Amino acid sequence: MSLFLKKPISTLMAESAESEKSLKRTLTAGSLIALGIGAIIGAGLFVRTAAAAAQNAGPSVTYGFILAAIGCALAGLCYAELSSSIPIAGSAYTYSYATMGELIAWIIGWDLILEYAVGAATVGIAWSEYLNNLLVNVLGWGAIPYQWCHSPFQTSVDGTQNGMSNLPALAIVFILAMLLIRGTQESALVNGIIVITKVAIVILIIILGWKFINPANHTPYIPEPTKYVDHEGISHNFGGVMGILGAAGVVFFAFIGFDAVSTTAQEAKNPKRDMPIGILGSLAICTVLYILFAHVLTGMATTEDFRTSGKEASVVFAINKYMIGYGWLGKLVTVAILAGFSSVILVMLLGQSRVFYSMSRDGLLPKVFSEIHPVYKTPYKASWFILILVGLFAAFVPGDIVGDMTSIGTLFAFMLVCVAVIVLRRTDPGLKREFKTPLVPFVPILGIIVCGAMIVGLGWTNWLRLIVWLLIGFVIYFSYSRKHSVLQNKSNLIDPIVPPKSPFV
Repeated sequence: MSLFLKKPISTLMAESAESEKSLKRTLTAGSLIALGIGAIIGAGLFVRTAAAAAQNAGPSVTYGFILAAIGCALAGLCYAELSSSIPIAGSAYTYSYATMGELIAWIIGWDLILEYAVGAATVGIAWSEYLNNLLVNVLGWGAIPYQWCHSPFQTSVDGTQNGMSNLPALAIVFILAMLLIRGTQESALVNGIIVITKVAIVILIIILGWKFINPANHTPYIPEPTKYVDHEGISHNFGGVMGILGAAGVVFFAFIGFDAVSTTAQEAKNPKRDMPIGILGSLAICTVLYILFAHVLTGMATTEDFRTSGKEASVVFAINKYMIGYGWLGKLVTVAILAGFSSVILVMLLGQSRVFYSMSRDGLLPKVFSEIHPVYKTPYKASWFILILVGLFAAFVPGDIVGDMTSIGTLFAFMLVCVAVIVLRRTDPGLKREFKTPLVPFVPILGIIVCGAMIVGLGWTNWLRLIVWLLIGFVIYFSYSRKHSVLQNKSNLIDPIVPPKSPFV
């Protein structure tokens, strides 16, 4: 049994053939861009921006966004080639299976589970923060008690309160998981409305907030290198080159989402044309908005604000404190952000289900994860398991930790995608490629270097968490997956199970 047995490209293409068993192709390039923006703009922008400014870079967090965007663009070019050449559900997992073999495919699939699970949890935690802001500043009600909206590993800034469980984060994950199980077509319309609202809010803050920028907050733009120890005793590299690298790793979370577009390749009307447009288009639009938004936010509020009273719901805090006369904007942003975060969680849970579905069909995960609901035609059992996994992270792990875990897991996935392009160019040069990554192998290698640099900036504690997660994955692979692999057992690769129906059609 070979650890690097590859799934033939011809088999993958056969699986995507239009038939009664294939996913319905209904997504256009425009809907893919909307899907990407829906996944990208969310907790990364409205929460991680302030966290990176406070812990790593101050106003130079904008440089962190630029570096993160470069890494995403390089990886995005590789994603565009692979998704247009191998238009199959499963994202980087599928690409790795076809190019580097089963063991690497398992590693990347297990890594994607980490990315989507803790990513959805991170956004759920951010949703909880803004829910409290809605209750207090918009509705005029009382806040949810600290212990019931924070993890057991968190204490308040003044050190007087301890968390127990983040119940609002758990609740929103549960509600959206149920929506995905139901598979309502109306969620596509809801997602489109939310995307338009989020983009409008970001543009509104940039335009209206620009005149409230205080030049003193941008001086010096790149702080001198120091060590910042937060109120929980965690040390961070602040300022200088390492601060910018750390900020890039933190705000990299803000770009996660365009890769989720590739998980729906089997549902695109014209994947060879639409997938590159969807991936790179959503990335380009968000990059411009991010840089401008970060410049305005760090110009309005100070770094110390984001370390203390503005640590949670930072955007609304900055509006309410510094944009005098725009209290209505703070209330509007709160409602819009809550809706926006919901769409991000929805897309991440969707991506998670697609990875589970693909790995289950290949035998690397139990077949139960590809069982389809008899009425809704969705992988409901996988969704229930995902709900439990994501819910545990959301309820019991701090937002900063799960955010950094998502970033490092995704960066690692991006590096393997870049490697896959180089390998596939050598092993299958005759494969028809509607979109080709330019300057191979230079662009993929540069992507590996930039993503690797951001991993370095995230620090050894996050490296350790990734290693532990991968070790758990190896135990599962060698004890279960390798024995049950469809490819290893030389069985029929085309599973007769009816694929799940996407809620975004």
